[in-house]
Amino acid sequence: QVQLVESGGGLVQAGGSLRLSCRASGTIFSIQNMGWYRQSPGDQRDVVASITSGGTTDYADSVKGRFTISRVNAENTVYLQMTSLKPEDSDRYYCNIRYISTRGRLPGSSWGQGTQVTVSS
Repeated sequence: QVQLVESGGGLVQAGGSLRLSCRASGTIFSIQNMGWYRQSPGDQRDVVASITSGGTTDYADSVKGRFTISRVNAENTVYLQMTSLKPEDSDRYYCNIRYISTRGRLPGSSWGQGTQVTVSS
């Protein structure tokens, strides 16, 4: 069983900043990729940023230069620093990890419960 606990969402004015965090726990042997996605009701869940175990990052074009993803491997934690926020960044943000389980060294994927980000104009 793997659990992800997210925090850091909230209401912020346009131009402001927020920092999301996501900590994973449970039957995790190692974590490969960690990522942040966002989704509006009725829409598909889109990737915002991802980071590999080696620290290679990738970003959606819409957030490049404004968002920074980072991770602390020893704490199984991933962060998303969001700056210069725009109203169109308002969404529910979800953390995802792809990991190797301690149970049989099998691969797995897990999602957080999501955290709401609202940017007012």
